[in-house]
Amino acid sequence: MSTLKTKTFIFQPKLWWLAVPFASVFLAYFVVPLGLTIIVSFWDYTEYSIIPDFIFSNYSYIFEGCFSFEKGLCLTFKTYLSTFFFCFFTWAITLLLGFCVAYFLVFYVNSIPLQITLFLICTIPFWTSNVIRMVAWIPLLGRNGLVNDLLLSMGIVREPVEWLLYSNFSVILALVHLYTLFMIVPIFNSMLRIDKGVIEAAYDAGANQIQVITNVIIPLCKPGIIIGSIFVITVVMGDFLTIGIMGGQQLASVGKIINTEMNYLQLPGAAANSVILLVITILVIIMMTKLIDIRKEL
Repeated sequence: MSTLKTKTFIFQPKLWWLAVPFASVFLAYFVVPLGLTIIVSFWDYTEYSIIPDFIFSNYSYIFEGCFSFEKGLCLTFKTYLSTFFFCFFTWAITLLLGFCVAYFLVFYVNSIPLQITLFLICTIPFWTSNVIRMVAWIPLLGRNGLVNDLLLSMGIVREPVEWLLYSNFSVILALVHLYTLFMIVPIFNSMLRIDKGVIEAAYDAGANQIQVITNVIIPLCKPGIIIGSIFVITVVMGDFLTIGIMGGQQLASVGKIINTEMNYLQLPGAAANSVILLVITILVIIMMTKLIDIRKEL
């Protein structure tokens, strides 16, 4: 006897149809604006109008006199150095804080409800706007603020400390306050995936806590560290609001230059600066992703 096998055909849409909604959003809100920015960066402009054209003067003007080094660093290089300064210290501090907080939550808090509660506490600053969080530092760090009043009353200083506000310190402090959570979340997720048996095996092999952190936990947390670093670096590189408010409009950054050019309707110049900043940021991200294959690790 022969067995009759019947096949049931079930209609299944092609997989690429499932990506259409996301692709549409990505196209409308990223590809198209980016393409328009690149196009506008080659246009000409005057004080009163924007002229569609194809010129390179917007880019040449940005780096005008920057490669002669006769009078030291040009304004563009100084601005990028200032931006890299804020970016590096914000990244380093948020990485240290994010790793410590995630390490504590994963390996020292055994109760899952308590883990969730403490993690939600970390998100409380995000319940308010960035501007409110930045402005809240001014009464604390100002010349007549609470910190200076406390230092004077305790006799630690004889006169108010000036560098607490409208300085590099206040800018980095505000940036760390704003973006540390971007580092905590991916590192926390990476640490949750670490098998506790690996940690116990390292201790059984005679490793101390520092050796376990450096030789076991950090290598296994590389995906989270890289992802968190990408988040923080990309946001800080283009930040202009925090640097403007906490720096008292006295500190330079590429984001502030772009914002100023847009306010004065110098859109081609702002677009050219945006393209350069985007290229530099992408190069930094590429160098970071070379350290580890994020897609493979995730």
